[in-house]
Amino acid sequence: MTRPSFAEAAALVAVLEQTSFAKAARQLGLSPPRVSELVRALEGRLGVRLVERTTRSVAPTAAGERLLERLRPVLDDYDAALDSTNEFRSKPAGTLRLTVAPLAADFVLSQAAPRFLALYPEISLDILVDVAFADIVAARFDAGIRAGERVERDMIAVRVSDEIPFVVVAAPAYLARRGEPKAPRDLVAHECIRVRLPTGAIFPWRLRINRRTSEVHIQGRLIVNDINVAIRAALAGTGLLQLPHQYVTADLAAGRFVTVLDRSAPPPFDGLFLYYPSRRLIRPALKAFVDFLRQRDRA
Repeated sequence: MTRPSFAEAAALVAVLEQTSFAKAARQLGLSPPRVSELVRALEGRLGVRLVERTTRSVAPTAAGERLLERLRPVLDDYDAALDSTNEFRSKPAGTLRLTVAPLAADFVLSQAAPRFLALYPEISLDILVDVAFADIVAARFDAGIRAGERVERDMIAVRVSDEIPFVVVAAPAYLARRGEPKAPRDLVAHECIRVRLPTGAIFPWRLRINRRTSEVHIQGRLIVNDINVAIRAALAGTGLLQLPHQYVTADLAAGRFVTVLDRSAPPPFDGLFLYYPSRRLIRPALKAFVDFLRQRDRA
């Protein structure tokens, strides 16, 4: 049997990850017929069908799925090995693709990214800000930044923030009009601004009740899917709002917001972590970014 080529293996991985010959072709910079030819050649050399093709879908066979699981790490290591030659340049180079939660974008990358880019002029950052959790391996991201509880155990995780306290805030004008809730049970008499997640669910309020942290029922006539819209509405006196303290630090200092239900505040979230796949090789550009964030966190 003639040994399969690297191009054939790369074509198979692209097709199965993209679930499309056309998308795989765009990713590889080839024509769809050429990608199809490479996959058929690989199947012919191995003597087994790897891809199920219909007019509407592309999916791996059992053999294709097993081969994909083994090839993906190999191709990642291949890319990292080539990228490691950047160590012999004056500085690391290349593009880092990151998927990050909005909180990480607002309070980590907004300050860290400009400084990092100034320090490493040959590195580019391609950042996708998204509440939804992304599979960074399947989506070909170099790394992600999320709350600690959302990081998979098979990832290498690096803390990039302190714990994140949540607070319930209100504008003084709202409290003057409606009064201040003294306990979680008082929320039934208040307007609470609710935030809708990308899944369609409403973000739950968490408060400490009888020494236990519980989700509490809230009601309110305003539901939004953007935290900044919610903050502006709360500043205008629309209602109470629960959110990470970092979003309202300046407004609290200026007296535009005050906190309520402080004694019922839940334990803080674990914080934000940069995470990336556990591989034998790490790209120099990613290593530089990880080291930069570690030093920043210690500063």
